[in-house]
Amino acid sequence: MIRGAQQADWQDITDIYTIARSFMRQAGNPTQWGDKNPDPAVIRRDMAEGNFYVLEREGRVQAVFSFLPGEDPTYGEIDGAWLSDGPYCTIHRVASRGEAHGLTGEIFHWCMDRCGHLRIDTHADNKPMRRAIEKFGFVYCGIIKAHDGTPRIAFEKIEQA
Repeated sequence: MIRGAQQADWQDITDIYTIARSFMRQAGNPTQWGDKNPDPAVIRRDMAEGNFYVLEREGRVQAVFSFLPGEDPTYGEIDGAWLSDGPYCTIHRVASRGEAHGLTGEIFHWCMDRCGHLRIDTHADNKPMRRAIEKFGFVYCGIIKAHDGTPRIAFEKIEQA
């Protein structure tokens, strides 16, 4: 079940990001989130704005993510081309405990059900996320710059009518 995150979920959220950062380092992606990202202030802002979600299985928070409607400023310039300039939603900060399978696909389906035009980006070294993004049918569009100026691989998916 996916639901909006609540303050009572904060420990689960921070635990999941700690696990995810460790996994990323071990999987050859030490720089995407480093030791401090995602920024807790950004997560709290997303929560306050109703844009941060948790995925629960059997009463336990297994994954977290931000789902943001509207334009993302980091997507304004791309070395490449978007599939469409139409309104879209963005998926950011996806992470899990690593205890269950199929979570990313479940998140992507949930997001697509709410917004038929999605964008997402990830670090070049984040091979597990790249596989999940491509498996779900996102199309590679080019390279964008994250808020800190580092490059990210950008993808887009538009629901077919």
